[in-house]
Amino acid sequence: MGYLVMPSGRLNIPKSDEVATVAAVRAAMAVRDGWFNQDVSPPDDTLADMAEAAGASIVRDGDWIEFGHDDEGDPKWSDQATAFYVAIAPFVRSGIVHIEGEDGSRWSYTYADGQITQQGWNGWDGSVEPFGEPVDLPIPDHP
Repeated sequence: MGYLVMPSGRLNIPKSDEVATVAAVRAAMAVRDGWFNQDVSPPDDTLADMAEAAGASIVRDGDWIEFGHDDEGDPKWSDQATAFYVAIAPFVRSGIVHIEGEDGSRWSYTYADGQITQQGWNGWDGSVEPFGEPVDLPIPDHP
């Protein structure tokens, strides 16, 4: 049960910031509901390990991380997934991550200078900003 997601995109997070990024992500995800359990997670988790609990797979290429669909696990969205994307913001120099939900909803997170901006409607919680209130979208016109 859950809301299946398919992320894609790439972010510039310096490799030298990985330990600090993982610490921020662990702290942010620990206080939210989702698949990550800090009590059973090894303390030497990498950003790629943490991304799995956020419904993504990532591969590091120097200072860049590439997001993809987690076809090895069960890529479901949760409050912890939102926390992951918010917690990495201070470490991201630039980039964008696109999310496609199981119902065709599409939203993205754009990062610049340590800030995150959401574009689109999050199909899982109905928000138009991370941890925002749900909003009703107008019914699209169909010919």
